Amino acid sequence: MGEFKKVSNVLLVSNGIYFIECPGCKTLHPFHVDQKHKVHWSFNGNLEKPTFSPSLMVNQGHPSQCHSFVTDGKIQFLSDCHHSLAGQTVDLPSVEE
Repeated sequence: MGEFKKVSNVLLVSNGIYFIECPGCKTLHPFHVDQKHKVHWSFNGNLEKPTFSPSLMVNQGHPSQCHSFVTDGKIQFLSDCHHSLAGQTVDLPSVEE
């Protein structure tokens, strides 16, 4: 993985992959938007209030599962998340480079 570049208050990019800071997992979650990737997300192009579609499942089947939608700069955690923000919608937090 290359170096991270901060492209907005809420997004980092590295090698063409966008990353958000997940306030539930306290780690970065990736969104591959280039169609060259077998699994990729659509992106509205708004760096300050991003929308990625479809939902993102991280660590599926592991104890730290996180399932969410990112829409208009907010992250909606679904009820199958294994952290304290399950079922809540919060603003995307600021990211550090």
